[in-house]
Amino acid sequence: VQLQASGGGLVQAGGSLRLSCAASGRTSSSYAMAWFRQAPGKEREFVAAIRPSNGATRHADSVKGRFTVSRDNAKNTVYLQMNSLKPEDTAVYYCAARLYWSVIYFETSTYNYWGQGTQVTVSS
Repeated sequence: VQLQASGGGLVQAGGSLRLSCAASGRTSSSYAMAWFRQAPGKEREFVAAIRPSNGATRHADSVKGRFTVSRDNAKNTVYLQMNSLKPEDTAVYYCAARLYWSVIYFETSTYNYWGQGTQVTVSS
């Protein structure tokens, strides 16, 4: 499975961006998908995940109410809609995938496949 993330950029605080993660290769609707982010000098942290079976979602507390993860299985694409962006959201955002859901969906080690990352910069 290959993942290609896109949609990052520079935005002012309070603005919005939508990230996309297109999957190719041996893809199927059975893959759990997630977004992580990594700011300079910090560890990679969980942002959001979406289950393959019923589309149920999980979001980190820091982004709840502002970010929304969704998926379009027909297009093999996962999205991260980011609203009310803050300077502390500045990071490289990565999409990740694994076959089937895991109860430790928030751990980086759970995922087998990673995209290359897309930079999101929020100016104050």
